[in-house]
Amino acid sequence: MSVRAKICGITRIEDALCAVESGADALGFVFWPKSARYITPAEAGKITARIPAFIQTVGVYVDPSPDWVEETAIAAKLSLLQFHGDEKPEFCAQFNRPYIKAIRVRDNTDLIQYALEYKTACGLLLDTYTKGMPGGTGQTFDWNLIPQNCPLPVILSGGLTIENVRSAIKQVQPWAVDVSSGVEKSKGIKDENKINAFMRGVRET
Repeated sequence: MSVRAKICGITRIEDALCAVESGADALGFVFWPKSARYITPAEAGKITARIPAFIQTVGVYVDPSPDWVEETAIAAKLSLLQFHGDEKPEFCAQFNRPYIKAIRVRDNTDLIQYALEYKTACGLLLDTYTKGMPGGTGQTFDWNLIPQNCPLPVILSGGLTIENVRSAIKQVQPWAVDVSSGVEKSKGIKDENKINAFMRGVRET
């Protein structure tokens, strides 16, 4: 079965269309105002209005208010929610939209327990733990910490690049991969050549 791919931190229509044309399955829009890749709901909506059918549009949040999730989901026409903070399962599940829960992995992280706790999620997005940062650091973590028998689909994130995505997929065999900084010229600005090369790596592995 082929591995899916999400290009995250989209802020420009040209980057979104490049990602779609290269074969990405999902686009991520960061609605955490402290992020360098933050986009307003209105601007995200302008982009998602031009995205063809069967491409998922994902809203990325860090400990948001329920009103903010509702507002952004409607304005940006989101098909999936992604929670990167300390949100509880009950919070994540209240919006009548599918969601994934991001887990920042470190040596003592019990991913099986997280999968059981967030059993209503569509998957666990595994990112690198960096103190004080909810994600987007561009750093990898020890992929050996990922259990073979995780009850939920694994979405591998954290420091993926055109250089390591093939080895990451071979080792982890995830349901999907998620990349942001690994395909950028600068924060929030994607590089067309890097997107195309990254997606070739996903398809050819």
